[in-house]
Amino acid sequence: MIGKLSGIIDEFATNFLILDVGGVGYQIYASSRTLGALGQTGDAAKVLIDTHVREDAITLYGFADKVEQSWFRLLLSVQGVGAKAAFAILAVCPPEQLGFIIASGDKASVQRADGVGPKLAARILTELKDKAGQIDLSPVSVGASVDKSVKQGAAIGTASSIDHDAVSALVNLGYTKSDAYSAVLRAKDKANDNLELLIVEALKELSA
Repeated sequence: MIGKLSGIIDEFATNFLILDVGGVGYQIYASSRTLGALGQTGDAAKVLIDTHVREDAITLYGFADKVEQSWFRLLLSVQGVGAKAAFAILAVCPPEQLGFIIASGDKASVQRADGVGPKLAARILTELKDKAGQIDLSPVSVGASVDKSVKQGAAIGTASSIDHDAVSALVNLGYTKSDAYSAVLRAKDKANDNLELLIVEALKELSA
């Protein structure tokens, strides 16, 4: 099974890229987020790969970091969610925000994804509420370059960086990620984007 590919970006399409690895072009399906993070045609790139094998096809799915890859796998565990729907969800619900969306039961955000109706959105929120804590909060990028990947990640995750720092702090104190997500969400309005205050208020929520 292929777990990672390194090569030169040969071509971009709407939902995939062709990566030239030693003269062999691999067609790799990916989210708009990953496609935008990897660089431009002709750039060197490294892509994390999930290989799906069926009787009639071998399909490669690519990711710029392990957080997106983990969410993709978790979304596929929900009945009725295929690769297309999973990528659609990740396009409108960035991995840095998805844990909070699930913890808050924000069905409207999930429904913004193409092909996801109210019933499927509700199933996703119900089935993943207790599983969201399995996702590592620290993304490991493998994109075109370290600098480019860091910039992309920062641009996507800036709004929630304090939230994630607070969640990480609570996890380090022994709370589960699911409980930490929920507590931080409830405490956000009281903290005014102050990390220390957010942690204090979240701890109050957890002890209530």
